[in-house]
Amino acid sequence: MATVKAHLPGTFYRKPDPESEVYVNEGDTVEVGDVVGVIEVMKSFHEVKAEEGGTVAKVLVENEEAVSAGQDVIELV
Repeated sequence: MATVKAHLPGTFYRKPDPESEVYVNEGDTVEVGDVVGVIEVMKSFHEVKAEEGGTVAKVLVENEEAVSAGQDVIELV
């Protein structure tokens, strides 16, 4: 099992804007470099990308949830 981690502290968003679908759901396949969310820090948005490929087993944080640097946000299998 692998995890995708937040690389910055801030607010985690599961979708690019309120009208869009989430980047990934449980059961989706991701490849290295796929965007799985964004983190907002002081009105600046930073993409969160998968560092390993796999299937999303569990999304560990909700949309608009505060995260810490190094926190696991998604589990992959």
